[in-house]
Amino acid sequence: MKKTLTIILSVAFIYCNNIIFETSNTRTYGDINGDGTVNIQDIILIVNNVLSGQYDASSDLNSDDYVNVLDVVQVVNIILYGPPEGECVDGDYSTAGILVDIDEQIYNNDESINNYSIYSWTSNNINRFLVGNGIPNHEVGTFPNSNCPNTISEQNVNEEFSLFPVVLYDEGNYNVGGPMGASAYALNSVKFDPATAGRCNDNGVCSLAQGQGDWNIEALGHNTFDFGDDMNHAHVQPSGAYHYHGIPDLFLDFLAQNEDMILVGWAADGFPVYARYAYSDACSDFSEIISPQPSWRLKDNPDPGRPAVLTELSGGPNGGQSNLNIPIPMGAFTQDFEFVEGSGDLDECNGRVGVTPEFPDGIYYYMVTDEFPFFSRCLKGEFSSNGNGTGGGTGGGGGGNGAPDCGQVPPGMPCCGDGFCGGPENSTNCPQDCP
Repeated sequence: MKKTLTIILSVAFIYCNNIIFETSNTRTYGDINGDGTVNIQDIILIVNNVLSGQYDASSDLNSDDYVNVLDVVQVVNIILYGPPEGECVDGDYSTAGILVDIDEQIYNNDESINNYSIYSWTSNNINRFLVGNGIPNHEVGTFPNSNCPNTISEQNVNEEFSLFPVVLYDEGNYNVGGPMGASAYALNSVKFDPATAGRCNDNGVCSLAQGQGDWNIEALGHNTFDFGDDMNHAHVQPSGAYHYHGIPDLFLDFLAQNEDMILVGWAADGFPVYARYAYSDACSDFSEIISPQPSWRLKDNPDPGRPAVLTELSGGPNGGQSNLNIPIPMGAFTQDFEFVEGSGDLDECNGRVGVTPEFPDGIYYYMVTDEFPFFSRCLKGEFSSNGNGTGGGTGGGGGGNGAPDCGQVPPGMPCCGDGFCGGPENSTNCPQDCP
């Protein structure tokens, strides 16, 4: 053994002493000493582990529970040829056992909240369950504010998600979001709802709430319309529901993301949601960490009939203004973007198949990104819309047809029997709260 190692080490010195494989990945395959590069020093460390008989998981590159000459060869190959290409499974998926034992009650003393953020995730053999109050567990902006006059309040979030999601739609199902149900929930029970109710007509008459016209106003990416969103790209609906339109930066800080690939929630169809960072090679967790780019692009020219000037703000916050004559730049409307397959790293639903820390064999997952569409406007799997669908989650906005009994949820959670009628409760499923 020692003779073999001596020969390999000598060859390694000759070929690798002046070669360094560099990567910006926060977890570099073969970087035994953690200095951000794979070089001769890493070979020496593995050889020392072999000679001393010590087992070090970081040196066991082929995961055979032994540190031996095969691992030395692995490092030499990485230095000479780069990390190995990965493979990932594209087929039957299971999310069973992943983040199904969460039960949190965290007091948020932010001046706009002063309430507990309560959420729990559990599962049975078929579904995962979210019960929460929709209160964020991190700092938020000032609410109400001049552009968002709504106060954050508790929601009755009672959702279920398939543990065995299936990709059904090649191009995605766009019947999600807003009144059709939340497209996803973050781990803290705050929903992702990237679209808005703002609309404009062809004459530039616009409203930020229940507007009329064919042009959907985007919440992010421009300065023409202000929905009063905060540092988490979130604001509050009239129902009191705080919700994310884009990357929830302070929630990522709460999760201590740094520059790691981190799971932040679950989509209504049961697939996981990650934010900002993922592997450059979708199927290799040995590849560097990057910010995957969406494949949606700003159109070169506006569509026919698109209003170029805001003439009147007729409804919503700051409504009732006329004779404005304010230019509306490209990017202010959803219709200003088009999907260009292959132009980025993600598909039309801002997702892709790839390996993740929780799913080393691969899974379809969605990304929250810094650029449009910010979060998926469509879903690839089966889901329900406010309880009217055939699978997946049970809708958005704290919806679903069931109202949890107070004996089934942690103390302080919204439930049937707490004297408050809200969320999924109605006179049929909870007559004591909703007479």
